[in-house]
Amino acid sequence: MLLIIATLTFFLIRLAPGGPFDQEKTITPEILHNLEAKYRMDQPLYMQYFHYMNMLAHGDLGPSFRYENRTVNEIIWETFPVSATVGLCGLLYALLLGVTAGLLAASRPNSPRDYIPMSLSLIGICLPSFVTGPLLMLLFAVKLRWVSVSGWEKPTDLILPAITIGTMYAAFFARLTRGGILEIVRQDFIRTAHAKGVRGWVIMLRHTLKGGLLPTVSFLGPAAAAMLTGSLVVETIFNIPGLGRFFVQSALNRDYTLVMGCVLFLAVIIVVMNLLVDIAYAYLDPRVSYD
Repeated sequence: MLLIIATLTFFLIRLAPGGPFDQEKTITPEILHNLEAKYRMDQPLYMQYFHYMNMLAHGDLGPSFRYENRTVNEIIWETFPVSATVGLCGLLYALLLGVTAGLLAASRPNSPRDYIPMSLSLIGICLPSFVTGPLLMLLFAVKLRWVSVSGWEKPTDLILPAITIGTMYAAFFARLTRGGILEIVRQDFIRTAHAKGVRGWVIMLRHTLKGGLLPTVSFLGPAAAAMLTGSLVVETIFNIPGLGRFFVQSALNRDYTLVMGCVLFLAVIIVVMNLLVDIAYAYLDPRVSYD
């Protein structure tokens, strides 16, 4: 999978119009030739591909074309912890809020306890982060002055970005949790447990939750990967020096190696998260087993 992703990204980024040195000031052909020779861009495309694959096999993502004297490994190593911190806090917030709201809605279907959180979750899905972020800044930073408007200096600077990045996913978690719980409570083994006189909270914890959270766990893999790698919009709004800003800027600058490094790094995270989800299935779903 990683080989396919690396190959497709390598050739697609080079098919895009422009090059890494097109935005430089007017330079002489001699200087341009030296730059291309430095980064092996004067070689045939297939030789560039094999050279990059050789570096990739040794864990070297190459030098950045736009950030002088910095390698892609260094940029990812420096910026990913920032994006991961925001993403992890947003993920915890989304899980806590979304699963709780889904459980409340499923406990009393077709009642105000169901309608209110599901209506709020629909609003959360419809509001993009570039709307949620400025609204939170206006209320909590400008009006109430509880937190800073932007920056990455104090622990409180993490609150608004985490809420912004996690709100939409909390809405998805709420609706998935509600649907999964309602599907499980209609099963025969749940009715049998009630008929035997098992307490309601025991049924919820030991039987209903394990099966009802399967849709949420399925969505958790890609959602966690998306949040852990950060969000360009959130990092731009709150002026956070994370990996997302470098990723998009590298595409605009045609920084081939940085684009490749970010794409492959994201792919590894997605593969790892999906693997963890598959392992979690063995515990949550008794119908699934791994020999």
